Amino acid sequence: MTSFLPEGSLLGTEENDRFFRGPAALEEARASQRILEARAVVCDPDHNLIVDLGFTRGLIPRCEGAAGISDGSTRDIAIISRVGKPVCFVVTGLSRSCSGRMLPLLSRRQAQQRCREEYLSRLVPGDVIPGRVTHLENFGAFVDMGCGLPSLIPIDHISVSRIAHPRDRFRPGDSILAVVKSLEPDGRICLSHKELLGTWEENAALFQPGETVAGVVRSVENYGVFVELTPNLAGLAEPFGEVRPGQHASVYIKSILPDKMKIKLILVDAFDAAYTRPELRYFVTGGHMDRWVYSTSSSPRKMETIFSPAAGENEKNEEASL
Repeated sequence: MTSFLPEGSLLGTEENDRFFRGPAALEEARASQRILEARAVVCDPDHNLIVDLGFTRGLIPRCEGAAGISDGSTRDIAIISRVGKPVCFVVTGLSRSCSGRMLPLLSRRQAQQRCREEYLSRLVPGDVIPGRVTHLENFGAFVDMGCGLPSLIPIDHISVSRIAHPRDRFRPGDSILAVVKSLEPDGRICLSHKELLGTWEENAALFQPGETVAGVVRSVENYGVFVELTPNLAGLAEPFGEVRPGQHASVYIKSILPDKMKIKLILVDAFDAAYTRPELRYFVTGGHMDRWVYSTSSSPRKMETIFSPAAGENEKNEEASL
């Protein structure tokens, strides 16, 4: 796995913390240009970050706080928002403050630049990478691909089963997997997630007719209620009383029809609950994907993703609404 991990992956690990045992260890990190992590505790009025190194505090000058700060392509919120959170950096120098205390000089920008040049620039569509959710918007989830460098998973690429908001799947701080969907001409990397959550057949194999199982109501139509059984599998139940999207449900599985890619359900009950979200089940956990076919071989409807270098031309989706 890559050594350029999302911020927060190294904090508290032995391989990281041994460099904070004293000046000699920190000098070793400086000489080797080791990427380290520690928690930012203050952002001063000039937007310099103060970082807690244990035996002392280090300084990330504003211009070293993030790639793009100097030329204005990155806003200062990228620095301010790191207070209280882990930041990655390389040690660039060991100086002393006016009071004589050791003041290590650090650069997050250099760590990000190395991540971009040595890792992200080598990715191709179909590569599966680790990520960490940083924040959520109505239109998708922002993900740290490594060293705090962000990308977006659009909401319609989070799962096959449609959701109202990314919070239905993720929380900030979640460690997830993602797949590189495309590389944009401006260098941006577009990510997807649903291809890692299994095909229709893989998910349907988790259930059998006659079972009564738990689900989540995702949409209510005049012809029935779509209930999500897993993030990449939903079934249809007949209309049922006053049901609302987001409610939990217990459903009886009436039939599973691979040729039609349908699961017929009977809704036993729908209710409000605040259960902990189940951990995501990944059917692909690493490596590379050239092609992903969600639909069954016997279904006339096709849903697939073909990972190719051509941005925006790698998805074919003829699947009905789930």
